[in-house]
Amino acid sequence: MTLRLLEPDLEGTIAFLGGIYSNHVALRAAAEDARRRGAKRLFCLGDLGGFGPNPGKVLPLLDEFGVRTLAGNYDVSLAEKRPDCGCGYTHPSDNHFAQLSYDYTHRRTTDPERARLGKLPGSIRFTRGGRRFLLCHGSPRKINEFLWESGCSDAFLTRLLREAEADTVLCAHTGIHWARRVPGGGLVVNAGAIGRPANDGAPRIWYALFEAGEEEPRFVPVTYDHESLAREMEEESLPAEFVETIRTGWWTTCLEILPAKERARGKY
Repeated sequence: MTLRLLEPDLEGTIAFLGGIYSNHVALRAAAEDARRRGAKRLFCLGDLGGFGPNPGKVLPLLDEFGVRTLAGNYDVSLAEKRPDCGCGYTHPSDNHFAQLSYDYTHRRTTDPERARLGKLPGSIRFTRGGRRFLLCHGSPRKINEFLWESGCSDAFLTRLLREAEADTVLCAHTGIHWARRVPGGGLVVNAGAIGRPANDGAPRIWYALFEAGEEEPRFVPVTYDHESLAREMEEESLPAEFVETIRTGWWTTCLEILPAKERARGKY
């Protein structure tokens, strides 16, 4: 999982998808939306499984849309048959629900799927418009580091970019999207997640889009048939709390990791 993939110079419109979390319905909707907007290249920033139902439906969709994918902590854990997701939670409540999700996904991941996950690169680099891009899951420093908007000072992000030898860093892991350009021109973009809503009370998902000729990202909301996913989750006997999140747009689990400002925006 330490492999780093080097891509050639990339121009045109590019889409970046955060954690999929087995939400194959949202994955198809987001990929189709990005293609309609002219995206020639699609990247996924890791965490293919977890939270949602039937993880085996994700890889075929990534193949169908030609999505270049890197490894998240979930993918590493599944590939290596680790006992937990390695999500980085510290509170017992967060870890309880994370374990329920991981155990379900672990049971339903085949050995050939684990082999594919084990071949995913840990990061992807390319240049675009003369800028050095680095794609990672949590942060350039650690696969499960949470980069929250409220917890990252400009000084910290500047140092992170410098140490990563990048002008633009794209990450995910937190599930909530944000972007900031720091003094000196560096840019950090958290693409959020397409596997569950952004804790904003709407059952939509978001992805990040760099349009052709643009240096600033655009966060694109996508509505999808979330009710069909919720019913599928119920059929798979996933926790009712997970289903409620899909239907309402409010997080009901893994809330203790949220900083105060991010949690205050939610319902719980």
